[in-house]
Amino acid sequence: MTSQGHHGHSHGAAASASRRHLLAALLLLTAFMLGEVIVAVLSGSLALLSDAGHMLSDVGAIGAALWAARLADRPAAGAWTFGWKRAEILSAAGNGITLLVVSGIVAVEAISRLIHPPRVEGVPVVATAAAGIVVNIAATWVLAKGNRSSLNVQGAFRHVLTDLYGFIGTVIAGIVILTAGWARADAVASLLVVALMLKASWELLRDSGRILLEAAPRDMNLDDVRAHLLGTDHVQGVHDLHAWTVTSGLPALSAHIVVDEACFTDGHAPRLLDRLQACIAGHFDVEHSTFQLEAAAHAGHEPGTH
Repeated sequence: MTSQGHHGHSHGAAASASRRHLLAALLLLTAFMLGEVIVAVLSGSLALLSDAGHMLSDVGAIGAALWAARLADRPAAGAWTFGWKRAEILSAAGNGITLLVVSGIVAVEAISRLIHPPRVEGVPVVATAAAGIVVNIAATWVLAKGNRSSLNVQGAFRHVLTDLYGFIGTVIAGIVILTAGWARADAVASLLVVALMLKASWELLRDSGRILLEAAPRDMNLDDVRAHLLGTDHVQGVHDLHAWTVTSGLPALSAHIVVDEACFTDGHAPRLLDRLQACIAGHFDVEHSTFQLEAAAHAGHEPGTH
């Protein structure tokens, strides 16, 4: 006997609000990015150009996040039994990859400029980076109001937050150039931005990788799950226990439960299913669970048990 508990969360309003926040941040960053590229080229600042490149990846990341969020809202149908919810995780992984690529490009150029520093105009660098701080604070604030439990929104947020740190470093570099005339400060600021990009990239790829490879949710201990299930009356054993995350905030679990033979003759099986699913939902916050109840004798007819 099998039964499945369906995930009952209603995320429609939250998802719609997150899309509005993403769109607002996208428009804000796109407008500023165009102006920053012009100033970076005229001033010869790699720090500004690297920030513009990172901002381009921000714009792409937020655009991808918007698209993924719309796909994730599609209902389950046909072969897509969970809908397109994993699109958000693919978007988050893409954000991690773009951060990694941009950081590599900037690092190569920054090292080159450490060896052979070009002339950099400090005033436009400071002015543009200061404006960038204001714009990125606004974009960060907008994205922070979105659903940060979504790895998709979190990926876009990480992009913008890293950019904010980069602009702060660029302002400091510009001030150093103006006051001390040390042109290498621009390249040093770029390398600090690279370090922040690598950290954000690693965290996004780590978290999205866990979901794509169907690891158990980070905060779930399967030994505890097994113990809770075995502690339920009439349960003799648990095997084929699997737990994974479909998308952010949607964990799922399945297991084969060996129960007393009498449960199939005295009508107790339906009540036992209710207790098992209530246990998993109450203790582990998993509302999408599937259990197969079986007698001990069934093990001899079930290949691949583990």
